[in-house]
Amino acid sequence: MSLHTPQFHLDGYKGASKQVEDRFFTAVEVSQIDLRVLAEHHAPDSRHSYYVLHDRSVTWGIPGEPQLVALHLQRDTGARTFRFDSTQLPLPVMAQSWLIARGCPTDAIRLQPGAGTAPADDTTRALEARLVGDGDHFALLISYTDDISPECPTTVMLRAVDERSPKPFRVLLEQSDMDAGTHTLREGGFDTFHAVTQWWEAYWSGDGVPLPAPPPAARPAVSPAVPAPAPAATKPPRR
Repeated sequence: MSLHTPQFHLDGYKGASKQVEDRFFTAVEVSQIDLRVLAEHHAPDSRHSYYVLHDRSVTWGIPGEPQLVALHLQRDTGARTFRFDSTQLPLPVMAQSWLIARGCPTDAIRLQPGAGTAPADDTTRALEARLVGDGDHFALLISYTDDISPECPTTVMLRAVDERSPKPFRVLLEQSDMDAGTHTLREGGFDTFHAVTQWWEAYWSGDGVPLPAPPPAARPAVSPAVPAPAPAATKPPRR
């Protein structure tokens, strides 16, 4: 199934304000030709639309930037106006979680066939299911997507919103097997910001440092909407 450019169904609508129209053009419309729909859901009453989008233009921009866009469109069908909220995120599960937190039904925003690689194992499937359905415990600090290396790795650094959480710093590591069309997703837990940044720098320098396991009793998840409570690590240079 080929991926298509998004249709926003805004014919006859205008932004709820000039600022909304300007932001929508800058954040979404200007790159619409490079966007591809990975998942979408439209409410039966047409008041809400939810999208997980891949932005192909990012690969030509700042190295390592997130390549996915989560978009929530809100229409006033009586006034014929719209508002929107959007964010760039590094992993599909994070985009799905962000949209679910804004009212999208969980089962309605699954990736369509052909939208990227498939989970390679049960560990990946279980972790993705948890991150999609439990998105209010961790804040996104930084991510890095390497779309040049054969494994196309993406690393995501998180911090627990609850400071009492064990191993409050987490890393998500996604690696792909493009020949098989699959990917693995793993999670590691760290006690301190220093420890997580040490692992991050070692990984991107090519040292092959193992990812430590998170505490089994914890319920970590991704919450891109929560502001990062700690300074972000420096992004590694593109190799």
